[in-house]
Amino acid sequence: MATYAIGDIQGCYHAFTALLSRLKFNLGHDKLWLVGDSINRGSGSLEVLRWCYQHQQSIKMVLGNHDLHALAVAHQLKPAHKYDTLQALIDAPDAHELLTWLRYQPLLIAENGYVMVHAGLLPQWTVDDALACSREIEVQLQADHYPHFLANMYGNKPNRWHADLAGIERYRVITNAMTRMRICTAQGEMEFEFKGELQDVPKGYMPWFDVPDRLSAQDNIICGHWSALGLHQRNNIHALDTGCLWGGQLTAMCLETGAITQIDHDARDRVRKLA
Repeated sequence: MATYAIGDIQGCYHAFTALLSRLKFNLGHDKLWLVGDSINRGSGSLEVLRWCYQHQQSIKMVLGNHDLHALAVAHQLKPAHKYDTLQALIDAPDAHELLTWLRYQPLLIAENGYVMVHAGLLPQWTVDDALACSREIEVQLQADHYPHFLANMYGNKPNRWHADLAGIERYRVITNAMTRMRICTAQGEMEFEFKGELQDVPKGYMPWFDVPDRLSAQDNIICGHWSALGLHQRNNIHALDTGCLWGGQLTAMCLETGAITQIDHDARDRVRKLA
């Protein structure tokens, strides 16, 4: 049995199935860990989510910002963005079943010596702290009032953690850290506009995983979200978003051996040239 963590799929169904084939993935024995942003922007969002739902016994998934956005758009709480590719999913006869299942996925998983989160962990959090925070968001997403959370999760403020944060401001900080953060200050103040390469990080900021004395520094963390970073493995970090949607590759890491397997993008997965 093997367990494979796969970086941001973003609806790239053809590349996803090609990667599974290259891995010789065995549904009866192997497991997948999906690092979030499984859907949106690629042409096969519906197909990817259907595959995940149909084979849910073989996968673990965390939510990314695009997955949460899909839920908000599907519930008409936010308008679709110009380059979203969600309409086929929203119009599908099994949309309610698929999206309800998606809504029940966590922001963080910690098992078998690894932690998986879409974006990152704030420097003030231990993994136990982050798990507790993730559960707070799970409660919101699974409650009857979940549309209230989805409608109010957007926004860049507050942009740093305080233990006494409460209500939607607390939930927004947790969600932003785990699904949107790339860089922050040494004090954990997040900045959300930067999407570039390491050498271009703005002065005063650093990758979240380089913050001195980060409380999760001893933990093996699998993440995605930062496509410009590419495959990046250091300081116990395994960043697996290699920009398949943007013409890069889709990347898998075997948790048992650390082996990396990659597949090139498939032109069929790109709806149009993305900005």
